[in-house]
Amino acid sequence: MYSHLSGGRVNIQLLQEAAVREFVGILDRCEGTKAIIWDESLGGPVGLVARYTFLKEHHVTKMYPLRAEPWTDIDVKNIIFITRPNQTLMDYIANNIHEEERKKKVSRKEYFLYFLPKKSFLCEKRLQIKGVHGSLSFIGEFRCEFFPFDNDLLSMELKDAYRELYIEGDTSSLHQSACALIALQKLYGRIPKVYGIGSYAQRVWEITKALAEENGRAMKNDKGVIDQMIILDRSVDLMSVLATQLTYEGLIDEIFGINNTTVNLPAEKFSSGEGLSADRNTEKSQFILNSKEQLYTELRDKNFNAVGAVLSRMAKSIRLRANENHGEKSIQELKKFVESLPHIKANEQSLATHTTVAELVQDVISSDSFLDELGCEQEFMMCADVDKANGFIEDMIAKEAPLRSVLRLMCMQSIAGSGLKPKVLDYYKRELVQVYGIKSLLTVGNLERAGLLRQQTGSRTYHVLRKTLNLTAETPEEVSPKDITYVHSIYAPMSVRIVEQHLKPGGWQVLTDKLSSLPGPTFEDFQSVPNLGSRRGSFTSELSQSDIPRVIVVFFVGGCTFAEVSALRFLAQQDDNNVEFVICTTKLINKNTFLDTLIEN
Repeated sequence: MYSHLSGGRVNIQLLQEAAVREFVGILDRCEGTKAIIWDESLGGPVGLVARYTFLKEHHVTKMYPLRAEPWTDIDVKNIIFITRPNQTLMDYIANNIHEEERKKKVSRKEYFLYFLPKKSFLCEKRLQIKGVHGSLSFIGEFRCEFFPFDNDLLSMELKDAYRELYIEGDTSSLHQSACALIALQKLYGRIPKVYGIGSYAQRVWEITKALAEENGRAMKNDKGVIDQMIILDRSVDLMSVLATQLTYEGLIDEIFGINNTTVNLPAEKFSSGEGLSADRNTEKSQFILNSKEQLYTELRDKNFNAVGAVLSRMAKSIRLRANENHGEKSIQELKKFVESLPHIKANEQSLATHTTVAELVQDVISSDSFLDELGCEQEFMMCADVDKANGFIEDMIAKEAPLRSVLRLMCMQSIAGSGLKPKVLDYYKRELVQVYGIKSLLTVGNLERAGLLRQQTGSRTYHVLRKTLNLTAETPEEVSPKDITYVHSIYAPMSVRIVEQHLKPGGWQVLTDKLSSLPGPTFEDFQSVPNLGSRRGSFTSELSQSDIPRVIVVFFVGGCTFAEVSALRFLAQQDDNNVEFVICTTKLINKNTFLDTLIEN
């Protein structure tokens, strides 16, 4: 079921299996029937490590989301709460326990609470204040820091990490990130060389080192399969989050939303056999998108303009197989053909599904509104007309376009111009208040604190880096790309360009000089591996001379997009680079979900 996770040099299935062992320990601690009440943000991610059938085998009969109103009629012996450490959620747990206790039924229930990934003293204090701490039979931890999305992709699924860091001043996600990096090294060995850029990236690494000293005995001292790690602070490259993704996977995420590798699409567009399930009430068909499906693996990282050719090629191949003349075949050849029939049938189903998905995406991206917005953002990427109020943005405000769309383009103009001229920023604010009301200023305030909107300063950071890092291309190469710009048609995500530059001779040293204009520090560190001391020369020189690809973890603090994931996969496919990436992030995000966390409702 999880075989697709073991495709790379770093076997991600080991991480999934470790999470399952943790989960089994939780479920087997209490005997008899069980109900799980989840923190709503965890139900989907935990599904990536354990399917519902697994839960049924361990006597889980019911599952509920954790909410303010208590659930009634939970007819089981044990109730297990699984939650992130959050004060509000403690109130919800207290409500549920009080409601159950109030019934005073003959069969008294037992309550268990597990924090993911770590206990919280403040949360336990809150439960004491609410008078339910004593009702809990056990309080423990569900140590699952990373959720496995694919054989090269891990996410912590911390939805509000960027908002917490920049708006609320809550740095708990940095500690959680450090714990996740420790867990990674416990499983796969120490990472000898670490690089990073941005102040929060540096903070994560400092906390990781402190935790490594505390966990000295539990840490694997030997160097493992991972050679290097690059930690990137999201605030260093905000343009790439706001840019429209033009890869197949990126567009599906932006238009329909991919949640924990699952997407819901209009059921009427698909035949009854397609998808995991079709819910007649919501009229949605559900599909799982990961590397288990061969066609999706081929399509997901391509620019959308290259998708049609792949689908046509596969359709032609299936037709040829169907029209083969079997009369002249030997018994052995016929047997082989019959054995391949399920595979052919699966390919036909896959082709039908993705042809329909591509049509749904095409309907959106061929619309005038999509193309006009894309044209405006690409002008900003090229630093065109960033010093004056933009006519297209003015028109959008006048037409009362969705506030999120307007703010996105304003932020892109601000980033491209290293801020907006004071009179332009004030003019935009006045226009927003007139059309969207005074509350829109609360959101503008958030965007300013988050570094997305600001007044112009003397230095033109983006303008300089656009040239020194070749961030834009004059002519798009979308179908047969030679450069990572294809993921946004004409723009290379700066985060991935930084990683690409690091792979070149001179690497980080040359890069540090180029990035001096960026806010926050660049750093490099070496984790000494005690067991390598006696054979340092032989092992490292052997590694550098061999054909074994380097394995590099790229960790995004604050979220990353599917377009950035595709760009990193593109780099890994280039033979010259001789590299494999494991991409880790606090959350998989897109321009919409990122801005939604900053917009005040």
